[in-house]
Amino acid sequence: MTDTTNQRPVSTSAGDEAATLPTTYTPADVEGELYERWVERGYFSADAKSDKPPFTIVIPPPNVTGSLHLGHAFEHTLIDALVRRKRMQGYEALWQPGMDHAGIATQNVVERELAKEGKSRHDLGREAFVERVWKWKAESGGQISGQMRRLGDGVDWSRERFTMDEGLSQAVQTIFKKLFDDELIYRAERIINWCPRCLTAISDIEVEYQDDDGELVSIRYGEGENAIVVATTRAETMLGDTAVAVHPEDERYKHLVGTEIELPLTGRRIPIVADAHVDPEFGTGAVKVTPAHDPNDFEIGQRHNLPNIAVMDEHAVITVHGPFLGLDRLEARSAIVAALRAEGRIVAEKRPYVHSVGHCSRCKTTIEPRLSMQWWVKVGPLAQAAGDAVRDGKVKIHPQEMEKRYFDWVDNLHDWCISRQLWWGHRIPVWYGPNGEVVCVGPDEQPPAGEGWHQDTDVLDTWFSSGLWPFSTLGWPEQTESLAKFYPNSVLVTGYDILFFWVARMMMFGLYAMDGTPPFHTIALHGMVRDQNGKKMSKSFGNVVNPLDWMDKYGSDALRFTLARGANPGVDVPIGEDWVQAARNFANKIWNATRFALMNGATVEGPLPAPEELTASDRWILSRLNSTVAEVDGLYEDYQFSKLSEALYHFAWDEVFDWYVELSKTTLAKGGPQADAARRVLGEVLDVTLRLLHPIVPFVTETLWTTLTGAESVVIADWPTDSGFRDAAAEAEIATLQQVVTEVRRFRTDQGLKPGQRVPAKLGLDGTSLAAHEDAIRSLLRLTVPEEGFAATASLPVAGATVALDLSGTIDVAAERKRLAKDLAAAEKEKAQTTAKLGNEAFLAKAPDEVVAKIKARQEAAEADIARITAQLAALPQG
Repeated sequence: MTDTTNQRPVSTSAGDEAATLPTTYTPADVEGELYERWVERGYFSADAKSDKPPFTIVIPPPNVTGSLHLGHAFEHTLIDALVRRKRMQGYEALWQPGMDHAGIATQNVVERELAKEGKSRHDLGREAFVERVWKWKAESGGQISGQMRRLGDGVDWSRERFTMDEGLSQAVQTIFKKLFDDELIYRAERIINWCPRCLTAISDIEVEYQDDDGELVSIRYGEGENAIVVATTRAETMLGDTAVAVHPEDERYKHLVGTEIELPLTGRRIPIVADAHVDPEFGTGAVKVTPAHDPNDFEIGQRHNLPNIAVMDEHAVITVHGPFLGLDRLEARSAIVAALRAEGRIVAEKRPYVHSVGHCSRCKTTIEPRLSMQWWVKVGPLAQAAGDAVRDGKVKIHPQEMEKRYFDWVDNLHDWCISRQLWWGHRIPVWYGPNGEVVCVGPDEQPPAGEGWHQDTDVLDTWFSSGLWPFSTLGWPEQTESLAKFYPNSVLVTGYDILFFWVARMMMFGLYAMDGTPPFHTIALHGMVRDQNGKKMSKSFGNVVNPLDWMDKYGSDALRFTLARGANPGVDVPIGEDWVQAARNFANKIWNATRFALMNGATVEGPLPAPEELTASDRWILSRLNSTVAEVDGLYEDYQFSKLSEALYHFAWDEVFDWYVELSKTTLAKGGPQADAARRVLGEVLDVTLRLLHPIVPFVTETLWTTLTGAESVVIADWPTDSGFRDAAAEAEIATLQQVVTEVRRFRTDQGLKPGQRVPAKLGLDGTSLAAHEDAIRSLLRLTVPEEGFAATASLPVAGATVALDLSGTIDVAAERKRLAKDLAAAEKEKAQTTAKLGNEAFLAKAPDEVVAKIKARQEAAEADIARITAQLAALPQG
């Protein structure tokens, strides 16, 4: 009744096997040993020669400097679950591991080490410094790899790559040469994000914006009627102003367009230009134009052929001759404002003025927009192809509502600055000759030799090499078996926060390098991990959690299940320690239930008995099992990790452990053929449930499944399939039983009876489907068979059955009468309210049919409650 095509060896001594399981589950005792066993046996290795269908996911490469944080743990849990399931489904599953060389971060780490020795990289020289970085990587880099093992990542370690290894370096040089030859790479002077501390250009993703307390200063340029007031938060840049811009349709300034005005403090005269970029409604409607120190101003300067005057060096120190020469930008800002104030040029000053300011993500230094000669990728045709691949359905973005954000980005993408002023990274393969020659060298070509030739000193942006990740890791540019087998990747799982920066670059490069074949079929986007209050995790907030601490305390499975349970597509994930503790309790529940089953002879040996040989509870759980398999499969295909985790949690805990295991105790106690059938069903249910849970909680399921089945490993077991078996009658019958048990349990609780306290009761089950379940009902409710002289003090009519209990000496009659009277009053109020609404003709004329139907259902439920409670009150003893 479930598809058990996996022919596995089985244990024939379940009780003995149970004895090998400790009474409690201690994750630390098994996790490390199990993981190393999986790796040694090659379970995670992918064979390019296999005739199995491929399933490929590349790891978003963590930085070589990094350690495992909750974001990694979250993403890796989702990827690992997908890959483990596909492996069990018979796919040749490859989870490709590797690390990014993290140019700026790694160089900073090594430079800090050198600083402790009183040295700088310049003391070593470029070649020796790069050797020092490689030494650091060998000794200290890649800490995250060991932590990934702790989490249970099923990656193919034999294929581990590094963005600076020989093969990937060849891929970088190959695509640079191809882009250069196709005139999609060029060198030009443009505005870039510059870090005065790291002394390099940085990408947009490496700029973190935050609200800073600054100042807004309004400055009068010119004199009298022709004066114009401009406002700025960076007064120091006025030294490089080459124009004032106004909107062409702004009547206030039309008579000034084409004239010149004196720039204060400099004696230079600058033009007033008309440009549509200016917002006439903002401020005074006039803006200062500093083309060498602002990206928007640079574009205005290009349109109006304005000169570019750089006023700061790479350290953000003023270079203009005069009183401000040699001042740091912040020092110069104060000095310039003071000088303007002394000349009577300051119209207004606002402090503090809170505004968004970009900071280097590595060192937190304020970014300085700076005109610089850099290498660029002409992204127009590449971005067009990346957008069209999604528009044409070649690549699907999940959730679909994220497509708009993707299109907004790729359809408006600016050319990409790819050069970095670092020593660690892929050096730009361009040589300059003594007579101005520029030669780009491919991987199989010899660079020019001779006097006066030198290589470009810059390296490539880290995102350039990681953009090749889906195919370079498979051997490109060589046409390898792995590339043929595993490209394109099946799905990319990554955060929506890098949809633009990493995902878009992989799309552009993949389509370009692989002849129009996109790098993956699906992009599955997840949210960010936040604290339990939904707040971003940050060291400054003091709410950062080390996932290793939670793994040490609760086990890796508990952390994984918590993360998967919170993973709704594209939505941020709040997480707190109490949720991890609850997941640990779930692992313990799985452990204890399986141990009980094994001690009572649960088995997977032999075929399942025919339905007619099974009890209703057996048929019910098998029906629910198949429904759960189908539900979980559908949710996996839709990347609904939260919903599938919830489905598995409630099926395992509520239906298997809390109901079926308890119901089976009565059957097992009776012995005979039905007990044998129950043992087989119990084994089947646990076998399938553990396989369903395995991708998310691999360690506890491996231990229990191998003990239950005697098979080699659940990692290589078959994924369960829905056989189609359903039994609606059995499901309805057990639902009625559950209703009776739940209602009587509530009554017992209301009376203050202890859970284990036994109470004599008479069960009226005639005319219901529950007669066969009397023993189970008595066992679940701790009800004893009434003796002679039994007199009921309370009677509960539930679902057509009646449970009469003698609570003499145990029930507080006055308290019970008071409780029932309160419930009756609530039911009568509900009936009155619904009756009044249904008697209101005006309401009925306007209300939708489904609303009216809901109110009628509420009225009927209230009437049923009134009848039930009235009967219960009548059955109470007098007094």
